[in-house]
Amino acid sequence: MTASALFETIPQQDHLSLYPHGNTDYQRVVQLLDFKKKDVARASNVAVQAVRYDPPRMPKELEERIREWAVALNLVAQFFKDEQKTILWFHTRNPLLGDITPRDMIRIGRFNKLRKFILNAMAGK
Repeated sequence: MTASALFETIPQQDHLSLYPHGNTDYQRVVQLLDFKKKDVARASNVAVQAVRYDPPRMPKELEERIREWAVALNLVAQFFKDEQKTILWFHTRNPLLGDITPRDMIRIGRFNKLRKFILNAMAGK
């Protein structure tokens, strides 16, 4: 593994303004994915009642999941260099993902498979 490959798991820029002042804007991530509270709960494996976006009261598992989604969103935005195209990609069925949307991959708990797909695509594999 080369040094550059090691760092390709993190976007070079915050194309979607998901990290204002260095902190994750959890609500913006959820908005971009067009998730309801029950979608967030299912995708992050936390109870619906525990879904909140203020870090002091937010479950750690939820913080970690949404941060991962933010990275994936920005990696795709790094490719398109356009917010609308990025969002469209997440909302469009993809035959390489079993003919479901990347957004639904996250929603049904298949984020790790989606992340690998994005990283392989970015690496040209």
